[in-house]
Amino acid sequence: MKPLGDLVRLLEARGLLRRVLPAGAALAGTAVGGVALDSRTVLPGTLFVAISGARFDGHDYAPAAAMAGAPAVIAERAVGGLGVPQLLVADARAALALAAAWAHDYPSRSLGVVGVTGTDGKTSTCFLIRSVLEAASRPAGLVSTVTVIAGGQVIGGGRATTPEAPELQAELAQMVAAGDDFAVVESTSHGLAQQRVGEVAYDVAVLTNVSHEHLEFHKTYEAYRAAKRSLFERLAVGEANPDKGFGKWAIVNRDDEVAADFAAAAERAGARVIGYGADDSAQVRPMRVAESADGLVVGIATPRWQADIRLQLAGRFNAANALAAAAVGEALDLAPEAVQRGLAALAGVPGRMERIEMGQPFTVIVDYAHTPEALTRVLDNLAPLAAAGGGGLACVFGSAGERDTLKRPMMGRVAGERCRLVVLTDEDPRGEDGMKILEEIAAGARELGKRDGQDLRLVPDRREAIRLAFESARPGDVVVLCGKGHEATIETADGAVPWNESAVAREELAALGHGE
Repeated sequence: MKPLGDLVRLLEARGLLRRVLPAGAALAGTAVGGVALDSRTVLPGTLFVAISGARFDGHDYAPAAAMAGAPAVIAERAVGGLGVPQLLVADARAALALAAAWAHDYPSRSLGVVGVTGTDGKTSTCFLIRSVLEAASRPAGLVSTVTVIAGGQVIGGGRATTPEAPELQAELAQMVAAGDDFAVVESTSHGLAQQRVGEVAYDVAVLTNVSHEHLEFHKTYEAYRAAKRSLFERLAVGEANPDKGFGKWAIVNRDDEVAADFAAAAERAGARVIGYGADDSAQVRPMRVAESADGLVVGIATPRWQADIRLQLAGRFNAANALAAAAVGEALDLAPEAVQRGLAALAGVPGRMERIEMGQPFTVIVDYAHTPEALTRVLDNLAPLAAAGGGGLACVFGSAGERDTLKRPMMGRVAGERCRLVVLTDEDPRGEDGMKILEEIAAGARELGKRDGQDLRLVPDRREAIRLAFESARPGDVVVLCGKGHEATIETADGAVPWNESAVAREELAALGHGE
């Protein structure tokens, strides 16, 4: 338990606190044992923070939180009849981040923190960076959309984006308690824009790329780009973000059009910049990239070393992710041999170019690709494999409901141009009409000559869509299941339906007699 008065003084010092209600409320004896923004998780001693969201307004649930034992409420406007002190603040999300970090004794200040942002490749890059740190005998925790690891043990994961500040700070605290030296944090645009990563003391910021995504939330590409750029602006050294002995570093993909903008933001914050990619300005460069049946060979040259690394990851785009991880090794001055071992050691990332093998005469790949750019990369990387086997590409995918609609026909055009067979299906329809979503994607595929009922099929039920793709597959084909990857549910208007793409793929292959 911590004295609430200490947090009040912190909020005042940050310019967040506007006033306390009732006026003159005695806070000296009030103690806080945790922080929550969900009234259902409030226990006696839990400070409740009222957040106004797109669907729910936390102020409406403040009375329930007080009834459950919240000793006080942080809010942006007064709530009548609570019976507990209210700390009225200018920005509830910023206050939530500060309160969560304070409640857990600012764990990120005791960890080296590597944040990874970008439209595509974040998760794989996070896994590669953690593998490199572990190989260098620097134990590292991981917060990703696939899993959360502390002290080498899985403690959570499977979410769609960065966790809310109370959960994130608790996970970082578990890493400190478990003896981790570093935390690798997948830092999504939602997490950055909503201050979920507020008060995280970043030391290294990594950019993969920026392309068309999440405009349903950010509204404009410029706002989306600004959210990701803010990670690099957070590298400024200050009371909330001390220099832990290895400085502040920005790792930017020099092959991406936003690289100069993000690098400039980092330099304004006082960070040093390392570029990676094929661009002449990059310090970490690919000397060669060669695909094989069991992975990828990437020749990497850095200012300190040059070597061929055999990655166990499929897809030429993982060469860029490996370069980013190698650049982190340069920033942190890790032993070259350890960096090379770490890159080669990563066996794979769940739901990322994951091969499903049941003895079938065609290849099955599960991947998370859910943007036009990611789908393009996946299909273009798998096309040579299909050609080598004398087959073609078949793709099963959809697009999330209540999310970016502009990308739907774009993805249809990508698949229509590259695939022998396009099967459109539910991804996460949420409250939208699922067939309407599929029709919007199909419009793009039809522009490229795909024909309904022949090489273009609209099958809302995802299991049926996968079954159809397998039944239609020819020897040598590559069937790619995109959009769900590692995710454990399909979000519908009636709630979340349990889902495991890899398991369903195996079940449907078995039903066709494979693997017996």
